[in-house]
Amino acid sequence: MELILIRHGLPERRDDTSDPPLSAEGHRQARRVADWLRHEPIHAVYSSTMLRARQTAEPFAGHLGHEIDCHDGICEFDRHTGAYVPMEVLKRENYEAWLRMATGEHSVDIAAFQRPVVETLEAIIEANQGRRVAVFCHGGVINVWTAHVLGMAPRLFFEPDYTSIHRFMCARTGQRNVLSLNERAHLREPG
Repeated sequence: MELILIRHGLPERRDDTSDPPLSAEGHRQARRVADWLRHEPIHAVYSSTMLRARQTAEPFAGHLGHEIDCHDGICEFDRHTGAYVPMEVLKRENYEAWLRMATGEHSVDIAAFQRPVVETLEAIIEANQGRRVAVFCHGGVINVWTAHVLGMAPRLFFEPDYTSIHRFMCARTGQRNVLSLNERAHLREPG
């Protein structure tokens, strides 16, 4: 089966919640990824329960007439922090904090975070043998799943762009292969 992970669109920066809605740009990105993927035969749509992921999934699910199956196991590691600062804003405003996040010197237990991510994605794979599914989630989720597939220690090792697409082939035998990471052609401006 083909597992397609899509990162959410750009959310609003919020100091009062770690579950902000998409910004106007994030909604535009969600429409663009929906238009890009709508001609692919997708059998099921999944999402994190977090608002930014669900709002990114909605235009795509609407194109295909799919219900969105939401799961807590693919929520972001920051869901209980009480604030959301996009990584590019953090990098610009507090480079030292961004560097700590980028180099793994932070308070997040990435191995503990990875366990429910892998369990949830493996359950989705098991339930969808021979099918193609879209999963709208988060940069941290994509990182730890990719590390799992590559046999690496769980870590945050690359920056998935907003609404970037990441494809994996998943065999019944347990073999997992990376097909692509960080696809973002749908975000290019025409011309």
